[in-house]
Amino acid sequence: MKIAVATEDGKSISRHFGRTRSFLVFEVVDQQIIDRAVRDNSYTAHARGECHAETQHNHHLDHGEIVAALRDCEAVLCLGMGWRAAADLTQNGIRPFVLASEMSPEEAVRAYLAGSLEPAGGFCRCHESSD
Repeated sequence: MKIAVATEDGKSISRHFGRTRSFLVFEVVDQQIIDRAVRDNSYTAHARGECHAETQHNHHLDHGEIVAALRDCEAVLCLGMGWRAAADLTQNGIRPFVLASEMSPEEAVRAYLAGSLEPAGGFCRCHESSD
């Protein structure tokens, strides 16, 4: 199984899924981390610099590219995520988790494996239209 963790620097967990620079993708066999790889985030509108204050409410965010890039992952762990991203991940069989507190990516993966993380909730609604 593979678990993705949003990260800016490979040492900490990103505060926002869509704005992260990269994902650490951990490969797990028999509850043990056996490998990890970095996947740069060039898939989200935030990462490409397409979400500006004057336009962020005037376009539909498409998460198809990031979902496709993480399609081999069972779960995605981060410290913040918008509701649309969470819904798109969930609809494609990827479980989103918004962590309640800061920890290292490895600690987060171990917590996921131990079953001590709650599925994501309380999402950022920053891209909701005002109508």
